[in-house]
Amino acid sequence: MTDDKTVLYSTEGAVALIRMNRVARRNAFTPEMLAELNDAFRRAEEDPSVRAVVLAGEGPTFSAGQDLSIFTGAVDAANVREAIKSTYKPLILRMVTMPKIIIGAINGGAAGAGASLALACDLRIMAEDAYILQAFSNIGLVPDAGSTWFMARAIGYSRALQFCIEAERILAPRCLELGLCNRIAASGQLLPEALAGAQWLAARPTKALGWTKQALNASLHSSLDAAIDYEAELQAHAIATQDHQEGVMAFLEKRAPVFRGE
Repeated sequence: MTDDKTVLYSTEGAVALIRMNRVARRNAFTPEMLAELNDAFRRAEEDPSVRAVVLAGEGPTFSAGQDLSIFTGAVDAANVREAIKSTYKPLILRMVTMPKIIIGAINGGAAGAGASLALACDLRIMAEDAYILQAFSNIGLVPDAGSTWFMARAIGYSRALQFCIEAERILAPRCLELGLCNRIAASGQLLPEALAGAQWLAARPTKALGWTKQALNASLHSSLDAAIDYEAELQAHAIATQDHQEGVMAFLEKRAPVFRGE
């Protein structure tokens, strides 16, 4: 029996698995699905037993982006503006700011806003036949949901502009070369590899990893002076954690540390 939920949430040990589940529509987004995704990430963020997250798409596609079939008539510009700000923006900001590492398991295509969601993940593992596609220009639109921000910072202005205006499929090997993904997996092994990577992260010092994520994101729009100050603030928190104490003791005792995310 097929689950009729558009977003599936489950846990495997200390890892939350969030799966987009509109297979018949290639996991294309509706406002309801975006709200469910936001709720799923909120649930993972607020659950202290969850220490890493995997985002995946059910079926052969990660996500085709916005479901254009819901626009059956004239589209009001003000409504579009508000829709992006009220649905995509809170979801993307939650993913980027949550203090837990998100691995994107990118199967098939990640197109349009689907590419934005893939790029909002902290790490990406792509199936060997997967691709990222900034498809907006094909329908006379501008990349949104954070795509311009993510692309320019990941690969630089010129290449980002080229891929956005030419709407070229960036195949997995090219994504790896450009730094848009971290690893390529055989199609049948994508989710197991993503989950294994997340389990490895979940065994690491969770708070320190989250603060590292925050520091790197902050550094993208701060001066060196401000970055060092922010690192100092975060380090003051990290040094007081039990995981730091465990790491030091394990080093001195020449054994593997056992981090508990505390």
